[in-house]
Amino acid sequence: MSSENLPQSTEQQLRKPRVAVVFGGRSSEHGISVVTAGAVLNAIDRTKYDVLPIGITTDGRWALTADEPERMAITDRKMPDVAQLAESDEGGVVLSVDPGSREVVYSEPGSVPKALGEVDVVFPVLHGPYGEDGTLQGLLELSGVPYVGAGVLASAVGQDKEYMKRVFTSFGLPVGPYLTVRPREWDNDRAAARARITEFAAEHGWPLFIKPARAGSSIGITKVDDASGLDEAIEEARRHDPKFLVESLLRGREIECGVLEFEDGPRASVPAEIPPVTSHDFYDFEAKYIDAASGIVPAPLTEEQTAEVQRLAVEAFEATSCEGLVRADFFLTEDGGFVINEVNTLPGFTPISMYPRMWQESGVSYPQLVDRLIQAALDRPTGLR
Repeated sequence: MSSENLPQSTEQQLRKPRVAVVFGGRSSEHGISVVTAGAVLNAIDRTKYDVLPIGITTDGRWALTADEPERMAITDRKMPDVAQLAESDEGGVVLSVDPGSREVVYSEPGSVPKALGEVDVVFPVLHGPYGEDGTLQGLLELSGVPYVGAGVLASAVGQDKEYMKRVFTSFGLPVGPYLTVRPREWDNDRAAARARITEFAAEHGWPLFIKPARAGSSIGITKVDDASGLDEAIEEARRHDPKFLVESLLRGREIECGVLEFEDGPRASVPAEIPPVTSHDFYDFEAKYIDAASGIVPAPLTEEQTAEVQRLAVEAFEATSCEGLVRADFFLTEDGGFVINEVNTLPGFTPISMYPRMWQESGVSYPQLVDRLIQAALDRPTGLR
């Protein structure tokens, strides 16, 4: 019998649903995940839900943290860290993989493990590998615990830019020119890999963007103006992922659109535009989170353009089998057509991030957005669906 069909005790029926907010993680996006967690913790309606904050350190330890959102902010241009928030340097949190139990246990060396009670739903705010890529989602499926956002397949596809683009192409969505360099190819014959890249540049022109295949928040991306900058850019991308992508510059406007799952299916928000950031080469990590470069919401588009990008965003959501939420990123090219760049199954989710801002402009406030995602996860069963 699956856990969602187990009879509930009177105590379970009376108590508030318990939400575990899981954040931090082992990826290079650890800090922004902590910032996101602070915003989500601030927004959760404590009259409706009990909350359990669980931080994952950069070395993978699940730590019990205090429910103190004010300590999870960027301070003096520095990102917060789970290690600074953990209640113990050694204690660890364990989630049962028995689908008949959603019990969370906390233990420290030399101490008797302490039961923290059951968790009804997990709100993962992890970005990047080991959290946004299907790994955590697989654990939660094994445990029978509902969770916010995309499932295992959609999370994995949404994290790997190569396979994401392959899925888009198979569904007829417009994708820009790119090539993938896999680890074995680079390790076995770097000269041949470089030759492929320079041939790509000869066909599509400079500049190129070199980016990790499985990272987000624009981390590890370098804009390269000529062949002299390739090696340094590749080294930077491979610091985050041994597989990297090469993309041509698409001249046009950067447009984003949010998708949110409602009872009757996914709907698109008003779109936003990311204007050129004069202090940065492109809309990179520092522009997004440190300098808080602002987008234009709603984007100044015609009614026809708005309808088209909303249609494409929902199609991308469906093509990748997403659930809950997605931010779809596009280029509106000089010829007037939209090209999809990527989807984010767990987009930036601070109040200043584009996804919440687009939904705010669409009539869904940040607290309402958080509540809708939690309720959708509680209503959705784990397992095949």
